[in-house]
Amino acid sequence: MTIQNSVFYVGGSKGGVGKSLFSFALVDYLLNREVNVLLVDTDTDNPDVYKAHSSLELPNLHCRMNSLDDADGWADLLDMVQKFPEYAVVINAAARTKTSTNSYGEIMKAALQDMARELCVFWIINRHRDSIELLHSFQEVFADVRIYVCRNLYFGEAQRFDLYNASKAREAVERKGGTLDFPAVANRVADWLYSRRMSLRAACAEMPFGTRAEVQRWRSLCASLFTQVLGENA
Repeated sequence: MTIQNSVFYVGGSKGGVGKSLFSFALVDYLLNREVNVLLVDTDTDNPDVYKAHSSLELPNLHCRMNSLDDADGWADLLDMVQKFPEYAVVINAAARTKTSTNSYGEIMKAALQDMARELCVFWIINRHRDSIELLHSFQEVFADVRIYVCRNLYFGEAQRFDLYNASKAREAVERKGGTLDFPAVANRVADWLYSRRMSLRAACAEMPFGTRAEVQRWRSLCASLFTQVLGENA
């Protein structure tokens, strides 16, 4: 996988599973590797990811908000991707996108192929049954796409995700993508990022020592996760 040609879709189709926090970590990882990043936050009602990163004003980071509630929103998203051909794209998907994804997912896949872009999905789950049901619905549209299901360990150790672990959805995922464990981070870190709407890069300069140490531990674990998918020299 070539990072610069990739479109990373961070989804889950429900609120509270950790999509935004995962996007924080992914953008931080890419910027630390000096990758050009286009961040698109589709959670226009609560755009924490957009607001946390737009203030960085880095030359290799562009931030946009874009609703995916209708056809116009999906067209706008594809126009954005086309305008930044040398940028990896990170899409933080809103919880409400199930219906529109089912309607416009095929169009998105075809358009990205025309642009020679590779779509890579990170699907964040908790331990509830609806996480698996929403994943199955997404797979019906994106059956040929590389999907990495990320068990958010904030909700318990990997073996406690028994509904997913024993599911047919997992079997389908691992034929092309894989199952990953998204490391839990202390509540004090998440509270800091969300309450102040700060990126990891900006927050580390202001955090108390103990909180900063926890961030660095978590960043290292997240980097290992992303390297597992993207490789050392991708």
